[in-house]
Amino acid sequence: MESNSRSVAKAISYRVLGSLATGFLVYFMSGDWKLSASAGIADSVVKLGLYFVHERVWNHIGFGRPKPPEYEI
Repeated sequence: MESNSRSVAKAISYRVLGSLATGFLVYFMSGDWKLSASAGIADSVVKLGLYFVHERVWNHIGFGRPKPPEYEI
């Protein structure tokens, strides 16, 4: 299971990349730097929260994880 701080660090690094891509895409489509910066920031805030919740929910799902041993010595 991952710690909250690791999930936050992963979410931030992922969103920086995603928001840069969104900003460049909006600029390419509109030619407006203000609009592209606003879209990148809004995208980052919303998706950062969604990613964190997604990570925390998946920490409680056992799918694809090895089963712990029934006993340990």
